[in-house]
Amino acid sequence: MSPRTARTVRGVLGTVADAVRSIVAPASLVEEQAPAVETVPDPADVLAADELPPVEQIEAAAREYERAADQARRADRGKRAAKKVLDKLPAGIYGGWKVFRTPSSRQTPDLAEITRIFKANNLGPVPMKPCAPSLKVEQVEFVPAVDEVLTAVAA
Repeated sequence: MSPRTARTVRGVLGTVADAVRSIVAPASLVEEQAPAVETVPDPADVLAADELPPVEQIEAAAREYERAADQARRADRGKRAAKKVLDKLPAGIYGGWKVFRTPSSRQTPDLAEITRIFKANNLGPVPMKPCAPSLKVEQVEFVPAVDEVLTAVAA
């Protein structure tokens, strides 16, 4: 059985299983789809507890980061949509715009060639390292700590 056929069969079986579960236990489908957020340990150079800026400054930075990240996502979507059209055009002048291509100065390892060399010399799998973790911010409902609530009540 080809990998494509196996994926199709697994997909059909998954759909049938979901249909059965939707009748037997509908809530189980919702619980399964909740995305699991994987976290990684903090890097070594994070601030110590006594070096932290005021909470207001952290909130402002997180708010600005989320706003800028949202703008960047929207800009990337716009660039991708425009690039779909522009990539198909031959070099030339269109109205007031010149469309052309230049060679990139960036380079990237040729993983196919590296893998071929490793296999040819029985060096095992190509060593890989993980990418840097992504910084994420998410606004949450603020729930004051028990000590803060007791202090406010006592005052």
